[in-house]
Amino acid sequence: MPYTVTSTSLPEVLILEPKVFGDARGFFFESFNARDFAQCSGLDVQFVQDNHSKSAQGVLRGLHYQIQHPQGKLVRVTQGEVFDVAVDLRRSSPNFGKWEGVLLSADNKRQLWVPPGFAHGFVVLSESAEFLYKTTDYYFPEFERSLLWSDLTVGINWPMQTAPLLATKDAAALTLDHAEVFD
Repeated sequence: MPYTVTSTSLPEVLILEPKVFGDARGFFFESFNARDFAQCSGLDVQFVQDNHSKSAQGVLRGLHYQIQHPQGKLVRVTQGEVFDVAVDLRRSSPNFGKWEGVLLSADNKRQLWVPPGFAHGFVVLSESAEFLYKTTDYYFPEFERSLLWSDLTVGINWPMQTAPLLATKDAAALTLDHAEVFD
């Protein structure tokens, strides 16, 4: 199998570690293979959009989700390092409001599966980072919502020494008790 799959404290959020072939020339790995992904993860999903962002150190993007057309995301870092976070926003879940955080980097080549019904965000720990993600639904800006990154109810332990650099929409995000969530 090209991946090792590990569950997190949120059982639906998965860490995928690819089998990397390396030698003095560099390395090679399959970053995605639909058949192997389905077999290793047990998920039958279809990705419809790929996104690529670059951010400077201290930039925090998120915590984003779409209240309609929720997106599953398979995320990874191709340059630098981030602390990546998923928050369960499914009111019917026993893990509602709980979060999981994982270090993703170009060096560790880990990927994180963030299922639909979860908010997602990351903070850049290195000088800069390039972040790639595959999504299971298209981006619909009218349905995008943001959960406040610093919501004390959720209590994410971000590994930062200073205040993050935020987009206006992320600075104005709602706390869990005011946010639209999933059933």
